[in-house]
Amino acid sequence: MRDLGFFNNDGARTGLFFGATSGVITTVGLIVGLNSGTRSITAVLGGILVIAVADAMSDALGIHLAEESDPDMSHNHVWSATIMTFLTKFLFSISFAVPLLLLPLSTAVVVSVVWGMLVIVVLSYFLARTQNESPLAIIAEHLGIALLVVFFSHYIGVWVSTRFG
Repeated sequence: MRDLGFFNNDGARTGLFFGATSGVITTVGLIVGLNSGTRSITAVLGGILVIAVADAMSDALGIHLAEESDPDMSHNHVWSATIMTFLTKFLFSISFAVPLLLLPLSTAVVVSVVWGMLVIVVLSYFLARTQNESPLAIIAEHLGIALLVVFFSHYIGVWVSTRFG
């Protein structure tokens, strides 16, 4: 593995990649789905804030328990992963509130999807570098999954709006 400084701390790296990816995918899916279903900035912004706090804490506890279940993991590794998961999930999730506060809802949704995909590209690139793999293949795989989330979230929102709206 290449020396990438901070990324050599296993617990912090686990938390960073998991928290950032989860923050992006969960929040983009929520934004697209709630927008498609409600067209309400109140619903979308409220959803982002709930995700930023409740889901960040949930993911951090999940990583904590998962890492702690491995008897070979050190106390430092477990807590590094836990804290980094919470911080990155919270910060990436809350970053999606910025476009909503500055732009019309429909524009903010597009900007949010683009921002989310950019984060996935950057994370995938660094992951590929640490594994000495081709960045293009890993980026394509991860972007494909992220775009599936966007696609399904949109149509779930449309379905809910049609069925219950």
